[in-house]
Amino acid sequence: MEHVEGPILVLAGAGSGKTRVLTNRVSRLIREHGVPPDRILAVTFTNKAAGEMRERIRAHLGRDPVGAWMGTFHSLGARLLRRHAEAMGWDSTFTIFDAEESLREIKRVLEREQLDPKRWKPKAVRSALSDAKNQLITPGEFAEQHGEGFDFFMRNVARVFPTYQASLREQNAFDFDDLLVKPVQLFQEHTEILARYQERFAFILVDEYQDTNHAQFRFLELLAQGHGNLMVVGDDDQSIYGWRGADISNILDFERTFPGARTIRLERNYRSTSNILAAANEVIRRNLHRKEKTLRTDQEAGERLTLVQAADERDEAGWIVEEIETRIREGDAHRYRDFAILYRTNAQSRALEDAFRRKGVPYQIVGGVRFYERREIQDVLAYLRLISNPRDSAALERVVNVPKRGVGRTSQERLLNWAAEEGVPLLEAALQAEEIPELHAGGVKGIQRFAELIQRFSARAATLSVGALMEELIEELDFLTHLRDEGPEGEDRAENVKELIAGAMDFDAQRVEVWEDGPPDHFTELDLFLQHVALITDVDRHDPDSDAVTLMTLHNAKGLEFPTVFIAGLEEGLFPLGRAYDEPSQLEEERRLFYVGITRAETKLFFSWARERRRAGDFTFGSLSSFAKDLPDDLLEERQTPRLSREGRALSRSDQGGSRWSGGRRRTESREAQEEREFEESLNQDAPALAPGERVRHGTFGSGTVRDVTGFGRDLRVVVEFDTVGTKKLLARYARLERDF
Repeated sequence: MEHVEGPILVLAGAGSGKTRVLTNRVSRLIREHGVPPDRILAVTFTNKAAGEMRERIRAHLGRDPVGAWMGTFHSLGARLLRRHAEAMGWDSTFTIFDAEESLREIKRVLEREQLDPKRWKPKAVRSALSDAKNQLITPGEFAEQHGEGFDFFMRNVARVFPTYQASLREQNAFDFDDLLVKPVQLFQEHTEILARYQERFAFILVDEYQDTNHAQFRFLELLAQGHGNLMVVGDDDQSIYGWRGADISNILDFERTFPGARTIRLERNYRSTSNILAAANEVIRRNLHRKEKTLRTDQEAGERLTLVQAADERDEAGWIVEEIETRIREGDAHRYRDFAILYRTNAQSRALEDAFRRKGVPYQIVGGVRFYERREIQDVLAYLRLISNPRDSAALERVVNVPKRGVGRTSQERLLNWAAEEGVPLLEAALQAEEIPELHAGGVKGIQRFAELIQRFSARAATLSVGALMEELIEELDFLTHLRDEGPEGEDRAENVKELIAGAMDFDAQRVEVWEDGPPDHFTELDLFLQHVALITDVDRHDPDSDAVTLMTLHNAKGLEFPTVFIAGLEEGLFPLGRAYDEPSQLEEERRLFYVGITRAETKLFFSWARERRRAGDFTFGSLSSFAKDLPDDLLEERQTPRLSREGRALSRSDQGGSRWSGGRRRTESREAQEEREFEESLNQDAPALAPGERVRHGTFGSGTVRDVTGFGRDLRVVVEFDTVGTKKLLARYARLERDF
């Protein structure tokens, strides 16, 4: 069955080949229906997906679909704004503030409004601003709703909102949310521009439609009013981003929003065994607000799913690493990259990382400390942002004294205040530093040298490639020496900067943007490179070719697949999160997240949970998640870690008791109860004793040999010679040493 014109919704279940559907449609429109590529707009949620789509279409056609717009909502928004920035009152060389940069700007605005950032957290303010923008709520409308309300936090956000937006405009900058909001504003305020793009894009295709928010929906709705040929592909069962503004009603109400729309269901899964799919179907059918669909496959049943019970998070992590090693050793798997460990919160990665380091098993974290958020990388990028956009005062403040050039905090404040009083851009003020009252000679010299350097490199950017420009800049600043002088970590920081230069050398501007009518005046490869860096996502940084186990949150796992998957921390209150029980829609989203995790697995799926876990510094008792209790008995085998078996504390699913919707039995052990338990354990003759010469394992220091044991009970002390960090004296009741067999 072929659909050419009119709106269409493709409900594509997990692993059903939705990317193939999208690429086939684009290829057939061009090859069989004679649609010029420049009449096609294809929207994805990651740069990786956009790149894969273009590569597949190129393979189908035997040529590149030149003229077609393919990219993420953010990258397409940036592209539109580059072309029409002047209509919005911006310059086309605007800066894109990433999450950290916008956070710093919000902190500055809070201080300007005499609001204490320690009381009114910048992250919370940024979240409220983001929610408002994604709902297309303007600063004025927000002030009407909250400016005189009883919620003091929202009243203060209403104060911050217009000041923050004004500051962005002064710096010729947009934040991430603006890349979605401003194109809608552009279309609504400039109907001639909207009409031009409505006419141009005869066919619009959208991937991951279930993740769209109101701003993205409105953007598509406006464009689709031209020809009405809107094809959206998505899966309501994988809508997991409600917390950041995604509106599941966009996909649930598609047929009502676009009358006459056809709906097609893709239910054949090409990824997972039938046992895995049966579990996924059983879990997700308990959600009420969904479009009915059932995944099926021609594959065999495969292994049963395994539910593993551990003593605590260290025991859980150790068991997972041992299981991976065993499966590789016994031939059930061949490479570390065949394994992924998924968890609900980032904090869970710590115990897992300790276990992997201890065993020397290679791993990569998706969504950990981001390369582009490292301090030294941010410093270099701040220089580049200022070279690209001299109005970027946030960038100037960051690096005006990096490396040190005699411009202290007081000099910076005098520069900022004078620029504001005179109404001139910061860089222009810096060039006139000798006119700033009470600015000492050293400060004047340092500020002017800095401004002249930026001016010189701004001119160089017009003719140099971004890689060559960065190399020259780093050499002139002697930045690598500056980093190496910082001490032991300096060499690593220098290597990171060299990696950034290598990435810039490989950067191909043509793959990011194609200007049919030429770029705006003074537009450089540097501008495109900075846009490219700002729009990179965590998933884009996942390296499937690296032979390492992948660790990531369940949210970051969407769109990926692995032969073997572990879902760790399956405890009530942790997954689902305890607060999800306050709102049925949140609990349904948590269940969809569980469904996403299950459907990442191709051949083998493990679940693990811990009887005890330290969370936010508290010691908590865990109970098995109600989600796990929804798994069919005939698909599941239950196991315990060796440590839990030795201690005789394992419980079966049927032992858990209580309602599956009870919210768990989470509690914090009192200090007195903990001391009593530790004292009783010290008297337990069956508990493992520590003796000189015994091999032990520590959660942080790794493996070592006991050299001396003194004291008794709660005062037992042990001296351990560790293999990697030398000798340590430890209090046994806090060290939590385990035998290293």
